[in-house]
Amino acid sequence: MRLRWNSRALVPDLRSGPEPGSGTVVMKMTDAYKLQTQGDIVGQSIEVVRRRIDEMGTREPTIERQGEDRILVQVPGLQDPDRLKDILGKTAKMTFQLVDESASLDQAMKGIVPIGSEMLLQEPQKPGAQPIPIVVEKRVMVAGDRLTDARANFNQQTGEPVVTFRFDSVGARQFGDVTKENVNRRFAIVLDNKVISAPVIREPILGGSGEISGNFSTQSAADLSVLLRAGALPAPLKILEERTVGAELGADSIKAGQYSAVGGLILVALFMIARYGMFGAFADLALTLNVILLLAVLTLFGATLTLPGIAGIVLTMGMAVDANVLIYERIREEQRNGRGIMASIDQGFQRARATIFDANMTHLIAALILFQLGSGPVRGFAVALGVGIVTSFFTAVMVTRLIVVTWLQTARPKKLVL
Repeated sequence: MRLRWNSRALVPDLRSGPEPGSGTVVMKMTDAYKLQTQGDIVGQSIEVVRRRIDEMGTREPTIERQGEDRILVQVPGLQDPDRLKDILGKTAKMTFQLVDESASLDQAMKGIVPIGSEMLLQEPQKPGAQPIPIVVEKRVMVAGDRLTDARANFNQQTGEPVVTFRFDSVGARQFGDVTKENVNRRFAIVLDNKVISAPVIREPILGGSGEISGNFSTQSAADLSVLLRAGALPAPLKILEERTVGAELGADSIKAGQYSAVGGLILVALFMIARYGMFGAFADLALTLNVILLLAVLTLFGATLTLPGIAGIVLTMGMAVDANVLIYERIREEQRNGRGIMASIDQGFQRARATIFDANMTHLIAALILFQLGSGPVRGFAVALGVGIVTSFFTAVMVTRLIVVTWLQTARPKKLVL
């Protein structure tokens, strides 16, 4: 899927006022400042869009700037483009404002609103009902950028979907002061100039957290929590172009990646058999199980299999048999020291475990750093690599040992050929 956005209309332009000499000071933005402001807005928008897509799951998106005022978004394996457009198309600017109890709703409907207040529409509590007009004070008591977390949840009493949120230390102090000074007043939660809910403050809320209730479904509550966690866009974005590209376009690349993965698996399997004989076959069996577990976990995460992900899987294959090589070479060393079959195998697995753990831990730290600092395809590679490290450690240390012990109990060999 490809989306292009336009933000040219976001740059303000102060035109010149009265003629010079009239006693009026004229201020006008320079062209350089306009370009800088526009670039900052597009840059901030890219980061917010990236966070929103990452919150939806492991999709390996490609998000890049095109020209001065456009953003190109490509999301492989997307099943619901409408949901993505809905999430990216919202500014998600949340504010907390007090309701103007002294304002007359009838006068507000006629356009007569007290100074310092404004009329907004409140989302209806029942599906299909008309929005309710409500007058709120323009002053923002707590800004949404003070939110540090937001999660979809269920109300413990009613069981309805809600969104729970938490402020940072400054926001918590502001929220606590407002609720302490305005008990029994209505406090409006405003999202994109629409009132989600306007509950009455029954008592001061000093914990820095709260709950947003309204006409939410499970999906809409989850989407709102994604928007709040990712942060607000600096300005609205307009869709200029949308394309849904079929899988045939990248089929050749994916097929080449699959061939390389299968080829690598076969070559690694043949090398292990040639080098370690029957024990190499045991390692190949554990390697096959490792690949199956890796694909199962990636499927559970909802990851899209792209070229970086395939590269992570291929790298995992080499790391998985590397652990078996360490174990088998340690067993050989124990045999050269004069130990018996059972003692050599037992000591080989035990003494190699620490080395394997250290090696896998360093790789896992690198994968976590890539996931934390990277984005898009880099994150996809990091996910495949990180999951593969965990599964390969399990199969090399646990599964291979189980296979070897089962073979020893069944065959009872008198001599260990390794």
